[in-house]
Amino acid sequence: MPRTNFKELLDAGVHFGHLKRKWNPAMAPYIFMERNGIHIIDLEKTIVKLDEAASAMKHIAKSGKKVLFVATKKQAKEIVSEKVKKVSMPYVTERWPGGMLTNFPTIRKAVKKMGSIDKMAVDGTFTNLSKRERLQVTRQRAKLEKNLGSIVDLTRLPSALFIVDVCKERIAVREAKRLGIPVFAMVDTNSDPSEIDFPIPANDDASKSISLVIEILCQAIEEGLNERKIEKDKEPGQKDKKFIRKELEAKDIPASLIEAIVEEEEETEEENSDKGTEEEDDTVAAEETEELQ
Repeated sequence: MPRTNFKELLDAGVHFGHLKRKWNPAMAPYIFMERNGIHIIDLEKTIVKLDEAASAMKHIAKSGKKVLFVATKKQAKEIVSEKVKKVSMPYVTERWPGGMLTNFPTIRKAVKKMGSIDKMAVDGTFTNLSKRERLQVTRQRAKLEKNLGSIVDLTRLPSALFIVDVCKERIAVREAKRLGIPVFAMVDTNSDPSEIDFPIPANDDASKSISLVIEILCQAIEEGLNERKIEKDKEPGQKDKKFIRKELEAKDIPASLIEAIVEEEEETEEENSDKGTEEEDDTVAAEETEELQ
């Protein structure tokens, strides 16, 4: 069942493209018609592509990976930061920092710098600085927060990128393509969909259109996260052997004692599984007896 319908898209103005003279010929398969010098996007194809993108994003979220949302244009900034924050995904709404993907370790250093400044404020180092130094550090922290505050939780490269305006974010697209990261994007009639793995033909200028598309994708991510949580809850509460050993080593427990504890855990697991098997066998035997009677 489609995640949206024709009327919803029509009301949000998703069908409005750019002027005919600004079009990209690669978008021809997604254009329905031309009216008053403006191209009209085929919403039937938008529904199909939006469903494809949503199911792919749901799968990424379910596997516990991150999707980086990129929207630096004025109309999309607030919408993206508000909706994406709810699903705990990283996003970039200020200037795209060049090399954010291709030079990721450097970006991580800048994020860590932000953490070290916060630590200075807590442990009292901050008060030992002169007034001028404190002002410089505070300004640096504010600048880092503005540009990189939304990607603090991004400890490794994202598994996918979602872009609102392909033409405006061409550097981000290029970096993602170089690293083989799949790109989801809203493509308007002036964009090139050939570089995008999951193109969504839609109006990328109207805030209503952006809001609707982001809302649908965030819902898909939330579904994926919920399914992941349910699966995790279903898993047995027994700890993994390696994890137990690691935990005990951290507490400086002698090696001989660690081995004994791990073996005991394994024996408990085996006993529980044997009990479960015996109970199943008893149930099957009882059912067979009833049938015979």
